[in-house]
Amino acid sequence: MAGAIIENLSGKKLGILIGILMICQFLCFLVGGLIAPAPSSAMSVLGTKCIDKNYENDKWYWVRGKHKCRSIRDNNEPVIEEQQITANNIIFTFQIPTPKDGKMLDYSRWQQNLIAILTMDVLYNEEEQVDPDAVMTIEARLGYRNKGEAENKWTEYATSIEQRQLDCSIDPASRKPGYMYSCAHVPLFELGSIHHDFYLLNVRLPIRTEEEMEKGLGPINNGIGHVADMWVVFIHQNGGFTKVWVSLKTIFFPTIVAIMAWFWHRISQLSRPPALLEYMLMLLGVALTILNCPLEYFTLFFDCPWMTVVSDIRQGLFYASLLSFWLIFAGEHLMDDIERNKLKVYWRHLSAVLGGCMCLFIFDMCERGVQLHNPFYSIWVTETGTNLALAFIILAGICAGLYFCFLSYMIWKVFMNISSKRQSLTAMASARRLHYEGIIYRFKVLMLATLLCAAMTVIGFILGQVSEGQWTVDENIKLEYTSAFFTGVYGMWNIYTFALICLYAPSHKRWPKDQNWAVSDSCGLASIHGALLARDTQSSTGEEIEFSRLATEPSEMSSLTAFAKKTATE
Repeated sequence: MAGAIIENLSGKKLGILIGILMICQFLCFLVGGLIAPAPSSAMSVLGTKCIDKNYENDKWYWVRGKHKCRSIRDNNEPVIEEQQITANNIIFTFQIPTPKDGKMLDYSRWQQNLIAILTMDVLYNEEEQVDPDAVMTIEARLGYRNKGEAENKWTEYATSIEQRQLDCSIDPASRKPGYMYSCAHVPLFELGSIHHDFYLLNVRLPIRTEEEMEKGLGPINNGIGHVADMWVVFIHQNGGFTKVWVSLKTIFFPTIVAIMAWFWHRISQLSRPPALLEYMLMLLGVALTILNCPLEYFTLFFDCPWMTVVSDIRQGLFYASLLSFWLIFAGEHLMDDIERNKLKVYWRHLSAVLGGCMCLFIFDMCERGVQLHNPFYSIWVTETGTNLALAFIILAGICAGLYFCFLSYMIWKVFMNISSKRQSLTAMASARRLHYEGIIYRFKVLMLATLLCAAMTVIGFILGQVSEGQWTVDENIKLEYTSAFFTGVYGMWNIYTFALICLYAPSHKRWPKDQNWAVSDSCGLASIHGALLARDTQSSTGEEIEFSRLATEPSEMSSLTAFAKKTATE
């Protein structure tokens, strides 16, 4: 009789397999900790105040190279009064990347994405105080240029007029001229790919002219105080980290595809249809394969602003598959009296998981989807949007924690059921008892590995949600991902899935018939899903005990549950 590899693999071979997988897991952490740089870098750039009395909204203003703009250091220079410069004539210019040690730098396509966070330096002035609910109207243009092109050839990437809430505060003791307000960060734009070498950002805070006021247009940018300077923090993924990340994907992608093909080949050789757990293993493998596919190579040759959206979708599919698999995996090992091996048995669990993933997908598309058309859009710019985003993040964290608690409860029930069934082992022959004790030990270790993987996944998910909102919610949140955590958790997903597919594949080994506890081939095959196995065995006293078989068609997954659920009859 054949069973799963986890049951029939010798202890020596199983130890070698586990040792190799542990070394691979250690290497994943080591690669992230020693080779890969930090996942992302932030560059804070002070805007150069270009002035132009004859401002045109289709004209570019840059600060380096030929024909650069005329600029001022502060708003008190004589030229302001001499030429009657107003806010409409001041353009805050950001030309990135900035030079380092006198050397011109350029962006690399390995850096993948770019996020811009705006912050203001607002001077306290009794005549120009910041209103509690001040709203900024920002006129922003983003352009790009590549190597080999003329220094004055800038191509428009996006332009938009956006409104942002200005949240500034100042201590009562600091309400003196020359002191600064403390202003919160404001999201400005997000690019899903960095395809060009240089970028130029022009930002203006326009005000209404007298002609516009006479036409009945309402005032804009009133109550934002005396803006002295404008800073933009540009955050990009480090190219070195991307190379390590894509290298891991390049290794894991064919590995998982190969083990899935091998697994399904073995399943197709069986005389029965695949069991539910086998289908779920294939689903998990497919989702992981989609996640592993190194699509990032396309960004080296094509402009792919949709890559961030695709990455979020792939990550969401994998989360949905992994969370669903864990529930079914634990449920199939419960060894109770419920007939399982059917998807409808788990409809409540799966509905909750899929519903939560769908909500996160809709929330993500509300921002990332719109950003494909307008990179300056952000759901965080309004009070309603901010509250909604915060509610989603908090709810997602709570649901992730509740899921882990429920999964821990299910695994605890598995342990309790296994322990209660072990009492039957004393009535068995020594060889058979040792066989089952070995199987029980292996399944317990596998369940603990599942719980550890789930804990790391939930922690990573919660930290990821908080990390995305730290620049937009509270500037005092300091949360840093390490490269080792990224590569370690990613490697853990692949190694865990590889191990499950390998260990739960049907084994070609068969129990010899000449042992004193031989199993009759005519009785059927063992099942981890609750199908019962009829087999003849002998007790320690030499009495023959027959395990009756139900009408349920058995599978070849495991003899552990078959043993636990068998009703012994003399």
